[in-house]
Amino acid sequence: MELPTPESIKKKRIRLGLTQSELAERAKVSQPLIARIESGDVDPRLSTIRSIMTALEEMERSRITARDLMTSPVVSLSPDDTVEEAVKLMEKHGFSQLPVLENGVPIGSISENVLVQAMGSRDIDRISNARVRELMEGSFPAVAPATDMGTISALLETNHAVLVMEMGRVVGVITKYNLMRLIKK
Repeated sequence: MELPTPESIKKKRIRLGLTQSELAERAKVSQPLIARIESGDVDPRLSTIRSIMTALEEMERSRITARDLMTSPVVSLSPDDTVEEAVKLMEKHGFSQLPVLENGVPIGSISENVLVQAMGSRDIDRISNARVRELMEGSFPAVAPATDMGTISALLETNHAVLVMEMGRVVGVITKYNLMRLIKK
């Protein structure tokens, strides 16, 4: 494990737009201690560094919003599209689920799970020619572009995707993959 340097702590604090006092309050240490750590005058305990880094990481997570995470434009289906068209679109883009929109407004969703379940009880030709509206599930939850990553993460624990809406229209979509991409940075 590589410990952060005084310079890296200061750079991260400044990048997040925090004052030394704000960081000190969040890390539950004194502002003079933050100043001394950043200047290299003091060699802090590991527990102090951990508190500071935890506070910086929490701030960083809270600054990431739906707008930062979303994929746009949204690949979607109409309720009148055929299931065959849905499968082709899923294959083309590598998605396992898609929102169903009508005039830019979410009305449902369709996923591989639903299609596989339908195949167990119906003739494949009938499924291929069926309309998406016949098999679609409920719509994905929707959030505003400024919604924080913590809220989005919680929604993704129980949903395939989260839609990002602005002025009554879908402007983006977020999946677990969008969150996992942050780990690579």
